[in-house]
Formats: sequence, structure tokens, C-alpha cells
Amino acid sequence: MSEKEKYEEMTITKDGKMMLEKARTDGVETVWDRYRSQLPQCGYCELGLSCRNCVMGPCRIDPFGEGPQKGVCGADADIIVARNLGRMIAAGAASHSDHGRDLVEVLRNVAEGKAPGYEIRDEEKLRRVASEYGINPERKSSLEVAKELAYAMEEDYGTRKKALTLVSRAPEKRRQLWNKLGITPRGIDRETSEMMHRTHMGVDNNWANLLLHALRNALSDGWGGSMIATEVSDILFGTPKPVQSTVNLGVLKEDEVNIIVHGHNPVVSEMIYQAVNDEDLVKLAVEKGARGINLVGLCCTGNELLMRRGIPMAGNHLMTELVIVTGAVEMMLVDYQCIMPSLGHIAACYHTKMISTSDKAKYPEMVHREFHPDNARELAKELVREAVENFMNRNPDKVYIPVDPINLMSGFSVEAIVEALGGSLDPLIDVVKEGKIRGIAGIVGCNNPKIKHDHGHVTLTKALIENDILVVDTGCAAIANGKAGLKVLEATNKAGSGLKEVCEVLKIPPVLHVGSCVDNVRILVAVAALANELGVDMSDLPVAGAAPEWYSEKAVSIGAYMVGSGIYTVLGPAPPVLGSAKVVDLLTGGLEDLVGATFAVEPDPEKAADLIIRHVEKKRKSLGLPFREVS
Repeated sequence: MSEKEKYEEMTITKDGKMMLEKARTDGVETVWDRYRSQLPQCGYCELGLSCRNCVMGPCRIDPFGEGPQKGVCGADADIIVARNLGRMIAAGAASHSDHGRDLVEVLRNVAEGKAPGYEIRDEEKLRRVASEYGINPERKSSLEVAKELAYAMEEDYGTRKKALTLVSRAPEKRRQLWNKLGITPRGIDRETSEMMHRTHMGVDNNWANLLLHALRNALSDGWGGSMIATEVSDILFGTPKPVQSTVNLGVLKEDEVNIIVHGHNPVVSEMIYQAVNDEDLVKLAVEKGARGINLVGLCCTGNELLMRRGIPMAGNHLMTELVIVTGAVEMMLVDYQCIMPSLGHIAACYHTKMISTSDKAKYPEMVHREFHPDNARELAKELVREAVENFMNRNPDKVYIPVDPINLMSGFSVEAIVEALGGSLDPLIDVVKEGKIRGIAGIVGCNNPKIKHDHGHVTLTKALIENDILVVDTGCAAIANGKAGLKVLEATNKAGSGLKEVCEVLKIPPVLHVGSCVDNVRILVAVAALANELGVDMSDLPVAGAAPEWYSEKAVSIGAYMVGSGIYTVLGPAPPVLGSAKVVDLLTGGLEDLVGATFAVEPDPEKAADLIIRHVEKKRKSLGLPFREVS
């Protein structure tokens, strides 16, 4: 197979293929190279049958029954697989929830006057969320309300409550179900801590019991840490509204200072956004020979800025190395999550300065410049100045920006969607009842070098909108669909006749970008609101979730809180559970009787679309709505 044919197998994106060729020419090792060097990967780990939770091991179970069937402690395949899955969910929930904690701390600092540059940008939402926490916002300043809300949210991280505050947004039937099963999330940190305790050797050795708590742990993320992160981001930085922007490597500028923000926390990127618009720094850039300063996003930090500011996106997870290979990046600032340790080494091949910014995330070959609420505004200006001065070190012979940018439309928060509907969910309910929109699917998740880059996201999305299923997406999936031209009004031509008609009336694309990966909770909020409006449970609705290219522990937590909330979810890669038939049966079948939803695993995105379409039509039939027989 030629190198060009290899690139065709790696990604569907034009800019990705061209930059892979440049990376090879420049002698740069990429994530795909490292993946191939790991083959064959460990079969025990892939099936979830290896355990290193204590030093009596590491242990493994022979899936063919010819070798060990129990670990040293006596744990069998079912226990080991359940423990491993539980720990994945705990790590994923902790990642999103700790992100939420960082934002609450900034909110508190704003309220106390200790965060220069930050402010309350959505006062109406501040007061509305405060009311949900039992805070009376009347006759109080916004800072007084913010302080009380911050402390109330911090209490949700503790252990003294019977249920998290925002669980009240779920339909009554769903909350009753959680109480019956004993999986109502109580404290954000509590459920993660308890998951780690249960999976210590000699504690919970009932595989089914472990998985029930894993659902509880995931729900503490979806209805706790992630939901708090999204709400506080909206309060501090503004609730997104529809905005036009561009996407792919073509958003980089040959004649401007290019600064990349990458990671997941808008606390840093918002200050960089302010700094790149500083008149003195823009003037300095011109003095250094550039036409200006170009701020560009990667991954979910980029999604946060895209949703609120219309800042262009260079790409998603598997593009993070290749954007440096363009030779056009003066500085990349990273915070945390989905940041490959390889980036610093790759940047050393070019003139790019790499800056890590979080006290909880340091990386090889990067300069560490820590952001805190009290120093963020001034530090952002210092770093942008350094990026501007680095423009003169750029080697024009190494610069290659291979494509023109693609237009996209972003900014579809739940509030923006309701506003587009005229202030009520009734128009959406009406077109769903009529069958113009058959159902709604949330497509989320990352990229994975095991899967052709962006193929899963884009193929699944196209198949669904062709069948009148409205798609909402987040994270890396959203950027894939943007690069494929599915987030513009003209994309309605790719939709079925019913969905096309609705989108043309509302002047929206058939694929709505609802945010970063923590913003998957916007999907929960919207589905819960629809269920409440109709007087049904979330599991009764013609909705589904999918993660065609997922790779991270966060994605496991997201999938689990979606299923735990009653939303059928289709995964591309299988999680490491195939070594236990009992665990597989519960996840893909038995959960239907418990929580009204299950997982499915289908690597082929066209077949995954068929599963979702069948599910949607089944739910329509159960609700007494017009449905189509699916052969």
C-alpha cells in the first residue's frame, strides 16, 4: 500500500491527508504512527480481562478457558470486567466534574472581586439557576447572588445531600426510578470516591452491584459536575446564540500571528480572547510584520469560544498534532484533557511555543505558565505578546496551509433553540408528532486512530438527517460535521423532506452544534424538558445518542449517564467489557428493564444509523405517533 493509500485509510478529511504527507516529509511522528507501532495491542486488556488493582497481580483471565479463570484474590471475569468499567466511569466523571469545580471557583472569585477580567455575562441565567438552588435573588446584586450560588454549588460536591440539586430537572418518573434502584446521585465527589472504594480489592465483588453504582457515578457527572460546568460557563461567558464561523486548517493565516487554544476549560481561553483584541498588542503584531492576530480553537476549548464568540476551529482531536505541522502556529496554549504528551516534541520541530496553563496538568517539552483567576488577565497579555514576538521566528519555507476554510453555524444552546422556536417547545413537539421530524439524535465523542478519522461521525450524521432525524452534536463530532459542510443552511438539501421543511422555516441547519463535551448535558436538559412537556419519561421519547469514534474515559461516563437517563446509546468501538458475557448482556439488554434504555455496539456507522432509526420508529409507535415500518 502506498503512503497516499494509507492516508486515505486514516482520514476522510482533505486537510488531514495533506498534513499527514507533510508530517512524513518533515520526519514528524503522529498519533497514527504510534498506534501502528503498538499493534498487536493486548487482547486481555481489550476484553477487560486484565487487573492490576493490587500487587498480588497483575492478573488476567483466559477468555478461552484454558488458563487462569480467577485472579489471585479469586475475582472472576465478571468481577474484573465490572471493576474495570467502574473505574473508567469514575475517571471520566471526575474529569468533567473537576472541570465544573474550576468554573465554580472562578464564579466565587468574581463574586468576591478577586478575578479581574471576568464578569457575569448572563445575569438572567444566574438568577434563574440560583432560584433552582433555593436562593431568592430578589433585591440582591448579581455579585451577591453569584456568591451564594457558588457556595451552593460547592455543596453539591460534598456528601450531606440525598440528591444533587439539578436532578430536579429530570422528569418525576425518572427520579422515582432512580430512587427505586438506589442510584440517585447524592454528591459529585461522593459517587466517584465510593466507586474507587468499591473497586478496591476485597470490597464490592458483586458485578451487577458494581455496575449499578457505576450508573450512579455517571449520573453524578451528567446531572451534577458537567451540568454545573455548562451553567456556570454560560453565566460567566454568556449563553451561546447562533453565530457564523469557519472550520478546518484553512482558518490559519499565513500573514497573521496564529495562536491556538486547546483543551477544555474556557477560563483560560476567554482571557486569551480578550488579549488578542487588545489594541496595543494588535499594533505590535503589525509592527512585527503581521497583518494582525488570529485566534483559533482546537477540541473543546475551541468549541467553547466557537459557541460564544464565533472563533474559528482548526480541527478536532486527531488534528491537534497536524495543526502544528503547518509551521504557521506561533503559540499553542493548553489547559487539560485530550492533550497528547507528544505535542511539545512535535512543536520543537517548528518555531511554535507550547504553553501549559493549569496547575493540574503539566506536559513534556512545554513551558508552564499557570493561570489563576487573579492573574489570568495580565498573564494572557504577556503570553499573547510573546506569541506576537515569535512571529519573526517563523520559517516561511515550512509553512503550509493546505485548504480553504469551510463555513459553519454554531451557538445552539437550549435557550437559543427555544428562542428559534418562538419561545416554546410546542412547535418542536408539533413537528415531531406530525412526523416531519421523526426523532432527535445526539452524536458526540472524540476521534480514535483505530477508526478512519471523522468517517463515523459524518456517515452516521448524513444517514440520520436523510431520514428526517434532527442531529445535535458536541465536541469532536461537531467539528467533523462542520468540516463536512453539514452546519450551514445549504445542508438542508441533504436532509429528508420533512426535516428540510422545518429547517428552512426556522433558518437552521439540520445538524445543530450544542457545544463542548461537557455540554452534552444540554441534550439531557432538552430531552428532560420535552418529556416534562409531554408528561412522559425520557425513555419514552424518540431520541437516541451515539459515539461513533469515542476513545476516552469521559466518553464512558457520558454514555453511562445518557443510558441511565433513559436514552438509547450506540457506541462505535466496544468498551473493554467483551470478556464478560454477563456484563455484556446487562449493558446491551438487561438495562432496558432497569432504566428503560441500553447500549448497542456497532462500528459500521451506516448500520448504527439503522439501529437508531429502528429505535426512533419503535418509540413513535409506542407513543401512538405516525411511524414507518423498518424492514
